[in-house]
Amino acid sequence: MDQLRKFINKIKPNVMEGGKFHAFRSLFEGFESFLFVPNTTSKSGVNIHDSFDSKRLMILVVIALCPAMLFGMYNVGYQNVLAGGELATTGFWEIFGYGFLAYLPNIILSYLVGLGIEFTVAQWKGEEIHEGYLVTGFIIPLIIPITTPWWILVLATAFAVIFAKEIFGGTGMNIFNVALIARAFIFFAYPSVISGDKVWVMDHKILGLGCNLPDGFTCATALGQTATTGNIPFDWNMIWGFIPGSVGETSIIAIALGALILIGTGISSWKTTLSVFAGGALMAFIFNKCGATDNAVAMMPWYQHLVLGGFAFGAVFMATDPVTSARTETGKWIYGFLIGVMAILIRVANPGYPEGMMLAILLMNLFAPLIDHCVYQANISRRVKRIAKNK
Repeated sequence: MDQLRKFINKIKPNVMEGGKFHAFRSLFEGFESFLFVPNTTSKSGVNIHDSFDSKRLMILVVIALCPAMLFGMYNVGYQNVLAGGELATTGFWEIFGYGFLAYLPNIILSYLVGLGIEFTVAQWKGEEIHEGYLVTGFIIPLIIPITTPWWILVLATAFAVIFAKEIFGGTGMNIFNVALIARAFIFFAYPSVISGDKVWVMDHKILGLGCNLPDGFTCATALGQTATTGNIPFDWNMIWGFIPGSVGETSIIAIALGALILIGTGISSWKTTLSVFAGGALMAFIFNKCGATDNAVAMMPWYQHLVLGGFAFGAVFMATDPVTSARTETGKWIYGFLIGVMAILIRVANPGYPEGMMLAILLMNLFAPLIDHCVYQANISRRVKRIAKNK
C-alpha cells in the first residue's frame, strides 16, 4: 500500500494545474480518493470530521446490493433453462454463468456512460468527481428487464445523469432518484421494452450456455399475470425469487440481506423502510375489504403485494435514498407511509401498469421537501406555544 501511495504521489504533479496531463485532473482525483481516504477536510460548515466519507458510504451500499445482484444473475439463467425445459440437466455454474454473461454488458454500459458523463462535467466545471454514481450505476441494471436493448440502456442512463442530476448541480442536489428516472425514461419512451410479456426471459444462447427459445415464447411477471388473467396463488418462489422480473427485484431474501447491512450500518433509515411496508400493507388490506371483486389486483392478499414486483427493492434501496427522501425523523414516517400507499393505489387503479413503486417514489421525491417543511413548522409552532404558556 505504501508503494501505491508513493506511485500516486509521483504522478500527481503531472495531472495538477500546469501539468502536461492536467485535463485528467478530475479523473485522477476521483481514483485517488477511491483508493485512499482524502487527507483534506472542510474548512467551515462542518461539526464533525472523521474518515467515513461519502465514497466509503457508497461502497457499503454497493456491498448491500450484491446479494440481489448475484441472485439476479442466477435467476436470469434459471428462467432461461426453465423455459427451455433443460433445468434438470443444467448445473448451477452453467446457470449462473449464463446469467453473468447476460448481465455483465448492462452494468459495464451503465458505468461507462454514467461515469463518462460525470468525468466530463467535473473536468469542465473544474470540480472533483462526485461519488453518487457508484450506487446509481449499480442500481440501473438491477431495475430493468435483462432483455433491455443496450442502446436503450445507454440512452436512459445518459438522460437520467444529465437531466435528473447534473442539470440540478450534481450529487446531493437532485430532487428525483436518478436510477428511477432512467427506468421511467424507458417506460415512457419505450413501453414495450419494460412492460411486455417477452421482456423478462433471455431467449437465446450465450457462448454456448443456455437455451434458444421459440420465437413466440412469452413469460409475464406475477403482477402482469394477475392483472390480465386473474389472481395467482402465493408461491414460496415469490420469496426466494425464482420468478420472472427485473434482475435485482425478485428475491426477498437477497433484498432482506441488503436491508440488514444498510440498517445495521446506519446508512439507511429503518423508519422509512418500515413505513413503506406499513403503508403498502394497509392500502392493500383496505382494497381487500372494500375494492371491486372483479379487480384481481385489488383482491390480491396484502402480503403478496409486498413481495411482488419492485415493492421490496424500492422500499429498501430507493425510498431510503438520503438525497431525495425526507430527512426529518417524523417526515421519514410520513414519506415512507405515503410511498407504500401510492404504490398499491397505482397498482390497483391502473391494471395496465401493475408495477406502481417507481411512480410512487418519484412522486414522493417531489413532496419530500414539503413534508420536511411542514414538520419543521409544526415543531416551531409547538415551541412557540410552549414558550408563550410558560411566560
